[in-house]
Amino acid sequence: MVSLAASNALAEPTVIVLSWDGVRYDYLDRSGLPALERMQRHGARAERLIPPFPSSTFPGHVTLATGAPVDRHGIVSNKFFDPALGPDAVFDYGADARWIDAEPLWAAAERQGVRSAVFFWVGSETDWRGRGATLRMAPFDSGVPERKKVDQILAWLDLPEAERPRLIMAYWRGADHAGHRHGPDSKDVHQALRSQDAQLGRLLAGLDSRAAWSDTTLLIVSDHGMIAVSQPLDARRLLREAGVAARVVHATALALVYLRDPSDSAARRRAIEALSAPEGVSAYPSDQLPAPLRYAHSSRLGQVVAIATPPRMFRSGARGVAERALRALGGSTGGHGYDPIAVREMSGIFVALGRGVGTGVRLPPARAIDLAPTVASLLGIEPPEHSEGSALDLTP
Repeated sequence: MVSLAASNALAEPTVIVLSWDGVRYDYLDRSGLPALERMQRHGARAERLIPPFPSSTFPGHVTLATGAPVDRHGIVSNKFFDPALGPDAVFDYGADARWIDAEPLWAAAERQGVRSAVFFWVGSETDWRGRGATLRMAPFDSGVPERKKVDQILAWLDLPEAERPRLIMAYWRGADHAGHRHGPDSKDVHQALRSQDAQLGRLLAGLDSRAAWSDTTLLIVSDHGMIAVSQPLDARRLLREAGVAARVVHATALALVYLRDPSDSAARRRAIEALSAPEGVSAYPSDQLPAPLRYAHSSRLGQVVAIATPPRMFRSGARGVAERALRALGGSTGGHGYDPIAVREMSGIFVALGRGVGTGVRLPPARAIDLAPTVASLLGIEPPEHSEGSALDLTP
């Protein structure tokens, strides 16, 4: 076993950040998760972690990495069009960092002389404006097990000092898939959490055996929470019935409407009226969205944005029919993307253990934009260039 330089009082700090997809803040209170229980008992936990709007995977992960809200970093949904980049320019669960308008943590670290390693994170597969992580895994593969990620993280820590990364970030599957398919209160979610916790236990054991804790901080966060949903709505159908020609992106809590003729004010008005008619939905011109959402972009939101409140959700016709059939058989489904201030269930987790972290610390609600400056503070560097968050005090 290669030992870290933990016995060296001058060892430089290392930070490991894991994102567990779709882990709601109160999942931490479930029993049978010994590794997470250890981190909370001996480290720090925030009451909850408030994601950006929309509380979805790609916007959330970019906010976590940049410390910037969506209107600054530009990843407005998991999928969207950007006519400013071309008539068919589409971001569709994309891997290219050129879409991101704010500096990610790994680029900020590398700019300041700190080597970084990333095992899957939105925007990490390509360089951001000429700078990227020294070590990175690509392309993204949802089938890669967490066991392999743990093995790779430990292997990175075992590199010679001159090659070892001091910032390591990794995406884990968390409980997102189970929450979507079976609902947040299902036994499937708990089974997913137990599987993730077992691999976290392996990582903790690896850090223990390397005597790494004197210079290593482990942070676990999530991109969003989950809530039961039950009322699918097809925005495309509503617009067709209103005689509005448009492309539509359904995103559970959102529908982004790109009119065939963006200058057609009458079509925009009819779209807003049609999408506002169902209970639980509000529609806005894309340049007149509520300011507290921090949801704006000159070219990526289309002309109309419809926002739902749970249990309402936007789904295409076929998926909506399938979900109605599932519920008729006693099943349940989950969703996210809703306003995280209005819907508490959208909140994720923040747990920390190791260097710079007190024992049994309980923090008030933190924001996703606070992660990047917190990591930067632990590393002793400046936060990413466009960060708007504040470093959390993890000590008693």
